[in-house]
Amino acid sequence: MNKLVRRVVWVMLLGVVLYGGLVLYRDANLIAARLATYAWSTFAIACALAFGNYLLRYLKWEYYLARLDIRGVPKFESLLVYLSGFVLTVTPGKVGEVFKSLILFQLRKVPIERTAPIVIAERVTDLIGVIAIIAVGSASFPGGALWAGLGAATVVVLLVFVSVPAVNGAVVRILPKLPGPLGRVGGKVAPKIEEALGGLRTIVSPAQLVWPTLLSIVAWSLEGVALWVILRGFGEQASMSLSMFFYSTATLAGALVPVPGGLGVTEKLLEEQMARLGGVEAATSTAAMILVRFATLWFAVAVGFAALGLLRAKHGAAVLGGEPVPQDPEAQRNLLTERTP
Repeated sequence: MNKLVRRVVWVMLLGVVLYGGLVLYRDANLIAARLATYAWSTFAIACALAFGNYLLRYLKWEYYLARLDIRGVPKFESLLVYLSGFVLTVTPGKVGEVFKSLILFQLRKVPIERTAPIVIAERVTDLIGVIAIIAVGSASFPGGALWAGLGAATVVVLLVFVSVPAVNGAVVRILPKLPGPLGRVGGKVAPKIEEALGGLRTIVSPAQLVWPTLLSIVAWSLEGVALWVILRGFGEQASMSLSMFFYSTATLAGALVPVPGGLGVTEKLLEEQMARLGGVEAATSTAAMILVRFATLWFAVAVGFAALGLLRAKHGAAVLGGEPVPQDPEAQRNLLTERTP
């Protein structure tokens, strides 16, 4: 737990340095003047909209658990498990959200490799949802179609990999044949990857994509609306569709670049789009960008820690405590047998 907190704190410090540098670059006095007249009630509304995003995406988590026939997890506990994954939102591509698979194993002894595919399925449907939002607003803006195309290509490649056994099977078979230590490691992880891919194919078939993708579109639209609300708090008149386009494009760019939480990439693109395409004054665009990132990215991390704290208060050392979780599926099954009354 301490190691986890230290990791998040380091990324937070990186964010503070980044935002501080942007404020100084744009003139701290001008930004302070903008914030002095800002309607702070709109920031609370933006946080509420972001939380609505989390609840809608939680419905996807429940949907995938049901599709994988994972039963017996109380709904409120499942919600806390899902939200706890936001602790590691500030990881490249949000892959740290597989953390909730670890929590679910520790609480309910569901093998990690059974739920880990859900994280990939969530990312696939999130990408499709964000691309759909971008596509609506990209026609009239240079560069928007490019981001939509890049994201669509990523989705297609990922879908082909997980849904075509001939493709992913060929990749998995290569792993044990890698030279030296890589081959030994590859031989150990190949069976786990095969099992995870089997579960993943179950939940990313075309028939299983419709409902989660619709949830993703609505969920990510809420965070785009959060940017619009914050801009309104500064007295800016940017349209809601334009604000959603800005937010979705910056979110996609941050997801495609392997940096923690998209730090630097998302912020810069948000700021530049608001200033150049939205006609927002530079100091205001910087202030709005910082506020929307606090209302979405950093608020998510805070929600994750709150959910994790509630789980620890209820279950004690069972959450991120005691002996390390075995990675071998057979060892996990043995541990489950030993601890079942």
